[in-house]
Amino acid sequence: MSVPVVLFVCVHNAGRSQMAAGFARALGGDGVEVRSGGSEPASAINPVAVEVMAERGIDITRNVPQLLATEDVRQADAVITMGCGDACPIFPGKRYEDWELRDPAGQGPDMVRGVRDDIEARVRRLLVELGVLTD
Repeated sequence: MSVPVVLFVCVHNAGRSQMAAGFARALGGDGVEVRSGGSEPASAINPVAVEVMAERGIDITRNVPQLLATEDVRQADAVITMGCGDACPIFPGKRYEDWELRDPAGQGPDMVRGVRDDIEARVRRLLVELGVLTD
């Protein structure tokens, strides 16, 4: 049986989508395949995002912002966008959600923690809906 493929997308693939991917990998384990990308990838992960994820025991230091590939969208069962607008290709039959989250770029740890906690709750709910986690 194949596992669901979830793709998290934001413009720079440096903060929100990286935190979401980190939570999905940590919570979903082998029950989900996780990918992330951005329409205009940054050169590095947001260091404050790395810091606040480490507070939750999730290491995203080795992650590198990736350019969103059309093939990733095609292969995904669920595509979660975070402020990338029309930059994401649309394929019929896919589950799409747009999570309205504040952009953590250039923000301090307190603000980014709030975004992180919001993302964690949304990822948990998504994994339950996909049958990866139970309530």
